[in-house]
Amino acid sequence: MSTIHLFGNNNNPLTNFGDLEKTIRLNTLMETDFSARDENWISEFLDNLGESNLQLADSEVTILADGFPYMHLKTVSPNENFKAFVIKNELPLLLEKTFGVIINSHHERPDWVLSSGDILNYYLNQEFYTDNSVFSKSDSNIAIGKDEDILVGAPSEAILPLFTRESLREYFVYAGVKNPKVMLIARNYTDEATVSQDLVFNISPAQFASQKDYEDVMKAIAWMLPKHYSFFGVNELEIENGFISL
Repeated sequence: MSTIHLFGNNNNPLTNFGDLEKTIRLNTLMETDFSARDENWISEFLDNLGESNLQLADSEVTILADGFPYMHLKTVSPNENFKAFVIKNELPLLLEKTFGVIINSHHERPDWVLSSGDILNYYLNQEFYTDNSVFSKSDSNIAIGKDEDILVGAPSEAILPLFTRESLREYFVYAGVKNPKVMLIARNYTDEATVSQDLVFNISPAQFASQKDYEDVMKAIAWMLPKHYSFFGVNELEIENGFISL
């Protein structure tokens, strides 16, 4: 496990502080035993988390066992002198660095873990998780049918912001993909009731030394994207046009 230090010890200006009522409510929620944290608890926790005052743990950022970097934040104590860290105010840093967030990792069991994709979803949709979207929900949509009629386009900033594309591109190049590309496809696009969409990347198992290497890349993509996004990879030669460079 490696540690990265990003901040000094000076307090933030008061203008960087978060919502005090939400901070108090978040601290109250932390007193609930894990066994009693039901759906209502989770909903209220997530509603308060983004705008509450938190603080950096001693280990500011570490790379955990899953291989991804997480910023360690902890809840604040009453009357404590602390440097405020508010997720909503620090989204550019978190997203440009492609950090996840772990809450109270110093406890025997962390209170919550957010992937970089969860942070991205908060940036795009003002919520960490989105239940209803136009992205495909079926695992069967992991390929493009031979005779399937699809609409091909470029993903907008509202789906893949520039810093996310840059992070994906850097990761793909690191993984050995020389010219990473992406496209957005729409299925059943003539029917508003059944239309769905997927992100497609120009990668396939044949490009990697092993199936595991390919699966590791797919896991990394999933970690960097919101959980409701659907995506898959295809050999670029199988599609005449549509891909754009990341």
